[in-house]
Amino acid sequence: MPSARILVGIVVLATTVLGVSLVFQRPPADSETSVFTSSNQCQACHVQVHAEWAGSQHAQAWVNPAVRALSNDFANKDCIDCHAPRPVFETGLANRVLPRESRRAEGVDCIACHQLPDGRMAGTIDRADVACRPVATRELARVEYCATCHDQHGTVTQWRETEYAAKGIGCIECHMPFRNGDPNQGRDHTMHGGHSIEMVRQAVTLAAERGADGLVARIENVGAGHHFPTDERSRAADVFWRPIAADGSPTSAWRWSYRFRSPYRDELDLVDTLLPAHATKAVVIADPDARGRVEVALFYKLSPYWKDPENPDPEGEAALVHRVVVEP
Repeated sequence: MPSARILVGIVVLATTVLGVSLVFQRPPADSETSVFTSSNQCQACHVQVHAEWAGSQHAQAWVNPAVRALSNDFANKDCIDCHAPRPVFETGLANRVLPRESRRAEGVDCIACHQLPDGRMAGTIDRADVACRPVATRELARVEYCATCHDQHGTVTQWRETEYAAKGIGCIECHMPFRNGDPNQGRDHTMHGGHSIEMVRQAVTLAAERGADGLVARIENVGAGHHFPTDERSRAADVFWRPIAADGSPTSAWRWSYRFRSPYRDELDLVDTLLPAHATKAVVIADPDARGRVEVALFYKLSPYWKDPENPDPEGEAALVHRVVVEP
């Protein structure tokens, strides 16, 4: 007759097997053949991922007011491809995506990134017994996957010339980190990037010193795996300075000194001044007013245009990245 310990073990084992069978039981037939036509369908099973995506710039790609303005309300049809794309796997890695005609308000959605040509979803595991039938797809982590949209302005090409590429540090390591640094928690779908001022601050440093030719501000690209700023040509970073009193109060308005930006194709009078990864730009400020106590600052702007170009207001129209005070 089996002992009490053995009987308890049998009960525990049976309970465990039953629990596993309940968790992984095959869903009804109609779930197996689900056709996904909206990212909202993903929410029921992927609550956290959907919430992260919904708050991301991917989800806002079509409705973002700044995007609407810069694309002339998408009269510039070249912008539609990447702001309301059909699935990446439809055209293939590193190939430009095609625009979709429906539900454009969902922007760069779950389907655009995950749907495979046969209707299944690219993921990190193989599961034929759930509605989206995910297939473990290693291409999701490749930079060529992101390049379908994010190399339209040369970002992935820029990355290839960096130490990050040589070390195998790709896009998702920075832009889709593991939640709380734990691989078991999956990757964050917030898509941290140029709209995160904290990430921008980690990308560059600002220093200033007295030089033979005047005040010298040095901006170094220490953390971006590509040029700074990159991707959208609307983005700009500007160096400003102003004299300040001993108590730190300004004695004049901000004065512009230098801009980092890649111009649009029709801006023929401008040159590309983006700061490559690992590079440093020295900006010399030779104005006599800069001989006293001054404040130097780097501001980041998502739109390239100032309301009053003759008297720009960086504090009102841009985000402060870094500031330093230089003594006489």
